[in-house]
Amino acid sequence: MRQHLFILLLFSTTAAVAQPSSEVNFYDHIAPIIHKNCTPCHQPNKSGPFSLITYEDVSKRGRFIGKVTQARYMPPFPADRKFQSYLNERGLTVGEIATIQLWIEGGMREGTKKPEQINKPIASSDEAAPDLVLKMQTPYAITGDNSEDFRFFSLPTHLPNDQYITSIEFSAGNKKLVHHSRLMVDTTNLIRGINGLAETDTKVVDFQKIALKEEFLYGWVPGNDRIHFPQGTGVKLNANADFILNMHYAPSPVASTDQSEIKLYFAKNQIEREVKNFTLRENDISNKPFIIKAGEKPTFYISKKIDKTVFLISVLPHMHLIGKSFRAFVITPTGEVVNLVKIDNWDFNWQMTYQFKNLLKIPAGSTFIVEANYDNSANNPENPFDPPKDINYGWGTTDEMLNLVVYYVED
Repeated sequence: MRQHLFILLLFSTTAAVAQPSSEVNFYDHIAPIIHKNCTPCHQPNKSGPFSLITYEDVSKRGRFIGKVTQARYMPPFPADRKFQSYLNERGLTVGEIATIQLWIEGGMREGTKKPEQINKPIASSDEAAPDLVLKMQTPYAITGDNSEDFRFFSLPTHLPNDQYITSIEFSAGNKKLVHHSRLMVDTTNLIRGINGLAETDTKVVDFQKIALKEEFLYGWVPGNDRIHFPQGTGVKLNANADFILNMHYAPSPVASTDQSEIKLYFAKNQIEREVKNFTLRENDISNKPFIIKAGEKPTFYISKKIDKTVFLISVLPHMHLIGKSFRAFVITPTGEVVNLVKIDNWDFNWQMTYQFKNLLKIPAGSTFIVEANYDNSANNPENPFDPPKDINYGWGTTDEMLNLVVYYVED
């Protein structure tokens, strides 16, 4: 085993000189790996369920970390990097995985802490304080009746001037029960004041008749943390606009509360191009109806042509529990294929916005293609129904969806 690890270390292009397992220690060898790849999520107020900051944090879960990194389950990155490469890719090298294994084998030695190594998340150039934090006005009381709960909240900005958003982050107040959230923007102020309005309330029909500035500015699910827009671009946020927060709370047998917040980062320099978005959704499916019959494993397709040239920043695919695989690409008028995202093993519990390393130019007349596979059989361990039953479109966890959210700028 040790000889095998030595070979991995020696022949990895990214690994340092191989060390005997007895010499591998936390501060010299493990902390740099963990702080770069794990700590950004595994710290207070982030999506990770526990912190991985200090030696004590990491060593008490050392063997668990060894297993999930060796299996490449962590750090998670569901998309196929051979299909397309991304700016926000995660993943450990062979040498880093082997170094973790050597550390565990050598007894998880602590080593000597360097003066610059302090017990807090490692700061980076993008860790500046947000320019505006919008928090739910009061804690929302989550009932303990084991039912899914969909609620709307209004978060006024009271901004005196227009701003351009260069980065958005959603921070769940209750990480166990906040299932997902959707951020919308209203410039009419006609919806201001709703605080915990139920999706089933008749007033929802009235406010949904109001044309929103942004029907989908940002969506948060576990794994889809802070999003950054390219330099020189940003989403315009009008003065005195209101954020409408659509929250989905998971079923719970115990009463609890939530007070989530939105963190906004504004442009400090001139914005050259405004970020916009569109969503390919269930209405765009070519082989309707969107019904997944019990026992079946259907594939649904979206084919949509655009009439203007756009430059793609990122894509966010979305399905629910019985989703199995997802692929999206573009066919240009000249027949060129532009790959967007491919996920062979869909994981409902880890969904991300995939940001391209460079803007992808999509000429006018191009066609977006989406292929999504579902498995509504009894052999699918993720199937929420036993025995299986027909599943239709809906926002509930046991319903299904098919979305591709696209951020872009125009020519």
